[in-house]
Amino acid sequence: MSRAPEERRRDPERSKARILRAALEEFAAKGFAGARVSEIAARAGVNKQLISYYFGGKEGLFRALTSRWQSEESAFVDQEAPLGKVVAGHVRAHSAHRDFGKLMAWQGLTDDGPPDPGFTDDTRSDVEHLRRRQRAGELPADLDPEAVLVALSAVAAAGISFPRLVRALGHDPASPEFGAYYAEQMERLVGHLRAR
Repeated sequence: MSRAPEERRRDPERSKARILRAALEEFAAKGFAGARVSEIAARAGVNKQLISYYFGGKEGLFRALTSRWQSEESAFVDQEAPLGKVVAGHVRAHSAHRDFGKLMAWQGLTDDGPPDPGFTDDTRSDVEHLRRRQRAGELPADLDPEAVLVALSAVAAAGISFPRLVRALGHDPASPEFGAYYAEQMERLVGHLRAR
């Protein structure tokens, strides 16, 4: 049941949370290009002008969600842990928060979301972190950390990106059991990369 407009005005944090939740569902289902502000507003039970007021429109809403995902995903991962555990943490994050993972998959597949100025800096930082791990012996010297970053990103999102393949192998890609199993297997796989 939709709340009265005066109730929503008195509780802006609740309205923002509802908008974010509805936007996540819409972007996960349709990607940035396919998502409609009117649909997000209808899902949230708010007037679509509130989206502009709180987030500056569709792009601002998308940025708020991607920023939130980056914050939540980092809570799953201890960056100082062995690389296999870091990858497993990202796998678990994608498994536990599939809509966020789908949002990121859409963004990667369609390359149509708003620009994220921090993304390039974050990527460079991730590559440098892998280079430090390589110097410490966690990666063989003949692997390029840039290619490793691309591969490990794909590994982390595989349960979302390849649900038909996972089902064909007899697993439910949305189940917590598959998420735990796949995270453990990827931790082992990455552990085998450790330089001898």
